[in-house]
Amino acid sequence: MTFQWTAVAAFLYGETGVILVLCLPFISPLRWQKIFMIPLWSKMAVFWNKMFLTIIVLLIVLFLDAVREVRKYSAVHVNERAANVNTNAFDHIQMKLFRSQRNLYLSGFSLFLWLVLRRTVTLLTQLAKGMASHAALETQVNDATEAAKKYMAENERLQEALSEKGSSKKKQSAEATDETLKKEVEHLKAELQKTSNALHKANNEVIAVKKQSEGLKREYDNLMKEYERLQDSLNEAEDRKDL
Repeated sequence: MTFQWTAVAAFLYGETGVILVLCLPFISPLRWQKIFMIPLWSKMAVFWNKMFLTIIVLLIVLFLDAVREVRKYSAVHVNERAANVNTNAFDHIQMKLFRSQRNLYLSGFSLFLWLVLRRTVTLLTQLAKGMASHAALETQVNDATEAAKKYMAENERLQEALSEKGSSKKKQSAEATDETLKKEVEHLKAELQKTSNALHKANNEVIAVKKQSEGLKREYDNLMKEYERLQDSLNEAEDRKDL
């Protein structure tokens, strides 16, 4: 195996090992995120895209070269087998075909696993960010829930205080209203007493006026009787003079 294909095989084994480590279930994405945030990886991240594209180009070139070799030795293998020539030459061509096919698999799987490795690292990073966001949101929700419970308890306490204050105010207002009503009742009783006294006095005056009127009527009747008697006497005296 030449140096380049030895390097491709080692690269393929390294990719396989790294992917297996990344897929271990007991290492969480958050831990991988912390590992990726190490200063060494942060410095390498600047050259990550360039290195990724460079390796992609190299693997594609090697893959195409392996495809070309496979097609070349496949055609020669068929022709030599059909011609039924020297057995050693046929075995040599078959060995070349086997190596070209091996190189094709090495380069193809290396290219595939390199893309898978890039995608795996990207998904782990996104998953770690999502888990961190979820943890932050869960913390915020818990804080908001605790704050809401606290505010609800404070609101209930304030409502109880306001209700007690309102009841005390109502009680004071009821007492003040009772006092006002009592004062009004006393005032009305006093006015009623004054009115009753005035009515009694007026009744007494009416009775006195009525008695005085009856006395004046009797006096008037007596005077009228006296006037009639005098008038009769005067008439009798005039009649006597005429005789």
